[in-house]
Amino acid sequence: MTSGTSEIRLYNTLTKSKELFVPIDQNNVRMYVCGPTVYDYAHIGNARPAIVFDVLFRLLRHTYGDDHVTYVRNITDVDDKINARALRDFGDQISSGELTLNQAIREVTKKTEDQYRSDMRALGCLDPTVEPRATAHIEGMVDMIQQLLDKGNAYIATGEEGTEVLFDTTSMPDYGRLSRRNLDEQKAGARVAVEAHKKNPADFVLWKESSESQPGWQGSFKVDGQVTTIHGRPGWHIECSVMSEQHLGKTFDIHGGGLDLIFPHHENEIAQSRCAHGTEAMANIWMHNGFLQVEGEKMSKSLGNFYTVHELLAEEKFGGRAWPGEVLRLAMLMTHYREPIDFSLARLEEAESMLIRWKKRILDLGLEFSDAKRAEMEALGPCSKLAAELENDLNMSGVVAELHRHAGGDTLHNGERLFGSLRFLGILNFSSMAAFAVAQEEAEAPFDESRLAERLTALANRDFATADRIRDELAAEGIQLMDYKDPDSGERKTKWEVKR
Repeated sequence: MTSGTSEIRLYNTLTKSKELFVPIDQNNVRMYVCGPTVYDYAHIGNARPAIVFDVLFRLLRHTYGDDHVTYVRNITDVDDKINARALRDFGDQISSGELTLNQAIREVTKKTEDQYRSDMRALGCLDPTVEPRATAHIEGMVDMIQQLLDKGNAYIATGEEGTEVLFDTTSMPDYGRLSRRNLDEQKAGARVAVEAHKKNPADFVLWKESSESQPGWQGSFKVDGQVTTIHGRPGWHIECSVMSEQHLGKTFDIHGGGLDLIFPHHENEIAQSRCAHGTEAMANIWMHNGFLQVEGEKMSKSLGNFYTVHELLAEEKFGGRAWPGEVLRLAMLMTHYREPIDFSLARLEEAESMLIRWKKRILDLGLEFSDAKRAEMEALGPCSKLAAELENDLNMSGVVAELHRHAGGDTLHNGERLFGSLRFLGILNFSSMAAFAVAQEEAEAPFDESRLAERLTALANRDFATADRIRDELAAEGIQLMDYKDPDSGERKTKWEVKR
């Protein structure tokens, strides 16, 4: 632990105020963040909470010690689309008993789950402490639903789509506190007709029956001594209530996610958890990051502005090029996490330009990134003033100002603080700086222009194979060529520039 007391202040969505963060247990600070549904690759909007709460995870580790923070980010692999794909691809094996439903789901989601982890690491995110899967907690979900039935917070009813276990929202006097919605408002603003089997319009599903063509799990529930067995699947909200309790306890410190999750997901998590456990709180602080748009518009496949993290990292779909993870990360962090963000080409170019200036300044101030210096460089930490800005509800405008201040200095210490702070933020690391140092040396080395003359001769002789080979060899070395005609003579000429 770096300090005896925390000065971290965080905005709590529940109280609509910034609060001094006081952990329940300084030896085990606990945070839960809603993770991906691994039906498809994560899009850039999914990356924002992963990056934001990774920064908070790093700050908590810095304050309380690496071994005293538990960060849980779940994997949602219970989903009707995933179930349908599992049945489509492995239905015969499931029917014969060769595979369980959970095993089939694992096969279906393995690629997207692995890609998600790879993408988040490329964005500089640390792995969470625990990464539970919903399919591994079905039994716990059935148990929690039974607790809610026993306490009168849930009931069993049959509707057009089969038998369901539903949460009775009127059984919780302060239901709607997080989103500031009361039950009368929800009734007036219902978007669809209220199903006849529900007691109240806002009641939500805890367990839903599967049809004969849908896979599911056996859930047995007892009410007044009578057991009802429903072959079905859990509601979305119950998953996080169970996984957070399993790995963090009935009440923990911080629950995070996107603004879109406040209602109904987080509201219903609170209802389930508090009623099942009889606690005053599920989490003491609720944090939510703002929405993301792309070039000023809501991201949508129909608008053609839907980008996965993998596409941005590896393909040339946005701005005609692929983008380094460190650039994407800085572009995300340049706006305060609670504010909306416009993900644009101009933003990425600004972030990249800023990063290049900082990297060059780090080298200019005398830092070395040789193997002999690795341990020394990896021990560098953040400036205390920068850490204080993070402690102020992750105030990134103040953080960026501190980074510029270090870059404006002229001592080795300024370079150490600049690199140490960028490393702490997950933006740079030793390997990325070592690679940049090598690239700078190569860029500053004199370029042998005889190869350009050789290529021009080949073009004049219509030896296009040789000309293309030279061009490709130079491109592999980071040299980009551009042919043009001399305006006076009309002669073909070539200019070059270093591209990294």
